[in-house]
Amino acid sequence: MPLVLAIETSCDETSVAILENGTILSNIVLSQVQIHQRFGGVVPEIAARHHLKNLPIIYDQAVEEARVNVNELDAVAVTVGPGLIGALLVGLSFAKGLAVSLSKPLVGVNHLLGHVHAAHLAFEQLKPPYVALLVSGGHTELLVFEKSSLEPKVLGKTLDDAAGEAFDKVARLLKIGYPGGPAIERISKDANPDRYRFPRAMTEAKNFDFSFSGLKTSVLYLMQKERIVDIADLAASFQEAVVDILVEKTIRALQRTEIRKLVVTGGVASNSRLREKLTQKAQEIGFELYIPPKNLCTDNAAMIAKAATEMLNKGIFSSLSANADPALSF
Repeated sequence: MPLVLAIETSCDETSVAILENGTILSNIVLSQVQIHQRFGGVVPEIAARHHLKNLPIIYDQAVEEARVNVNELDAVAVTVGPGLIGALLVGLSFAKGLAVSLSKPLVGVNHLLGHVHAAHLAFEQLKPPYVALLVSGGHTELLVFEKSSLEPKVLGKTLDDAAGEAFDKVARLLKIGYPGGPAIERISKDANPDRYRFPRAMTEAKNFDFSFSGLKTSVLYLMQKERIVDIADLAASFQEAVVDILVEKTIRALQRTEIRKLVVTGGVASNSRLREKLTQKAQEIGFELYIPPKNLCTDNAAMIAKAATEMLNKGIFSSLSANADPALSF
């Protein structure tokens, strides 16, 4: 198995990791959350500027921690999309320069595939076939990996807002901070999730698509109608609705495909209530559940390196003319 250095700059985390034989030697992540908090969301130009400033520093830290000679690398991997175009270009430009200077091959990695491979980092025994619920700030998708961890079939995806995006927007309505997912989870901890009843959109539909825009609007209408609401109970009720939608659709996908393994990954996979409900379902109906630790659910370069390792094993490389694709999908 190869020695791979990977770079991740798709949004507001600057990350460099080094993996050898699939084992993490270093995985340095610098978050920009505090920088973007006052804006209530990520400002693309600011994100790119901070990547440009911090990436060389993070690179040096990752190499020092891994204690490797970069001339012994087998490849340089980098996220090529989806993400913020300016942020992606910073990472891609750095990776290309590094690959050229070291005379190493370049491997461009789909960020979404990276998230799925976070589970492979955490669980060495994980093999296809499995269903994957990828749920993050920008994406909510149900995928099936039948024979290869590099070749997903898309069962369904969000038709509007992603789950993480809905968390951010509702947190903004409630004025409880950014990022929205952790803020809502924190305030919901001892609250009543049954205080307010919100719709579970598309759970009756036979397809596997998601919709969270209407749920967000329901929160807004409730706040306008009642004027005075219990913020904690409202946050908990909203969170419960999101989790119910995700769990319902995911369990149905397992039943439809007759696959007994489920991977859950992406930033929203850090949500404790989602983990709790899926764990309960796994015990009730009997399927294997693979959710990476929280530090591997959010954006990091180790997951990119793991996906790149699998690509290298299959002889998949990228040209130095490769470009960033902010709308890259499967």
